[in-house]
Amino acid sequence: MKHRRLIIGYIMLVWFVISFVTNLIGPLMPIIIHDFKLSLGLAGFLPFSFFLAYGLISIPAGTLVEAKGSRFTMQVAFALNLLGSAIIALKPGYATAVAGLFVIGLGMAMLQVVINPLTRVAGGEEHFAFFSVMGQLVFGFASFVSPLVFEWLMERPGAAGQPLVWVTFYWAFTALFFALIGSTAKLPLPRVELKEDEKGGGLSTYLELLARRDVKLFFLGIVAYVGTEQTLADWMSQFLATYHHFSPTAEAADAVGHFWGLMSVGCVLGLLLLKLFDAQRVLAAFTVLAVGCVSLALFGPAQVSLQAFAFAGFFLSVMFSVVFSLGLNSVPKHHGALSGILCTGILGGAIVPLLVGMLGDQLGLRAAMSVVYLTLGFIFSIAFWARPLIRNETVSLGALLGQIKFGAKVDPREP
Repeated sequence: MKHRRLIIGYIMLVWFVISFVTNLIGPLMPIIIHDFKLSLGLAGFLPFSFFLAYGLISIPAGTLVEAKGSRFTMQVAFALNLLGSAIIALKPGYATAVAGLFVIGLGMAMLQVVINPLTRVAGGEEHFAFFSVMGQLVFGFASFVSPLVFEWLMERPGAAGQPLVWVTFYWAFTALFFALIGSTAKLPLPRVELKEDEKGGGLSTYLELLARRDVKLFFLGIVAYVGTEQTLADWMSQFLATYHHFSPTAEAADAVGHFWGLMSVGCVLGLLLLKLFDAQRVLAAFTVLAVGCVSLALFGPAQVSLQAFAFAGFFLSVMFSVVFSLGLNSVPKHHGALSGILCTGILGGAIVPLLVGMLGDQLGLRAAMSVVYLTLGFIFSIAFWARPLIRNETVSLGALLGQIKFGAKVDPREP
């Protein structure tokens, strides 16, 4: 395909931007709490507003892609991102931060809906697996870089201790999204024809799926996973500052970056493990190890807590893809609509961190963050009650090493 490298590079840039902007919320939490004198409950509305947008817009965004195409959808998404960033930059305050993050969340959700089919068409179906993995690695790299850039900005001479230094990010995002709107208009983007398993379907299709008990349970599984991930990412910096007196602009920010960085490493290992073992066994083992890391993070001494939060990301890494794929493989048809339902479960990133913030005001943050034991427990149960119609294909270790040695593909879409 003509211009393939240019378009794939553009797609990777979009993945980087999505991740960088999204994962800035975690290290920002204790700074915004300090600058605006917020309770934990009020602070919980910051991630709530962002991830609520995902729950509201994921299915309508798929309909927009079908009706208007990828270019129009992406320009609308970038316009929403620009608007949300400008709201925060022009008049920084608690109410504008909540409103701005909600609008940015709408844009980010739309981008994630359109980016996978665009990758398939731009890169070619035979290369889709490779470019999908590349996108996730870029996403993980940006997640790792975002807190480090935050630390650099906040620790600069003259910036330390000054209020609202972080607003600089949202001025930069405003300019970036303005540039992306213009570049998207000029890029030679291919026309995206959604495959049957990418189309949403009508209301009757969604009602048919929602009548199934397993669909509702897998939806709750996505809610539980994203709720766990975002609770740890959003609250760990505040926890480390409160209980162990780590600087939220230095060591605690590093912990958030390492959390996302190790999650990316875990994804690579997970791809290999899912070629060797049944997906449900991998899910159960990683969940148990994640519970161990969370326990050390919440109840261990300072240095152990710092490292355990980071390593929790490693063991969370396979959960979303395994739960999502088990859900798709448990239903014989309407996979596009089912994907929309499961993606709506991303609103778990709104509900659980908000609940933790509210409980934190009453019980303390340590007790409140123990809510993730319940969400991880539900994820663990999926390993036992899931009944997929198709199981992931496994090979022996020797065969896998042979595939790697001779360059055979390891398909990340096979959980």
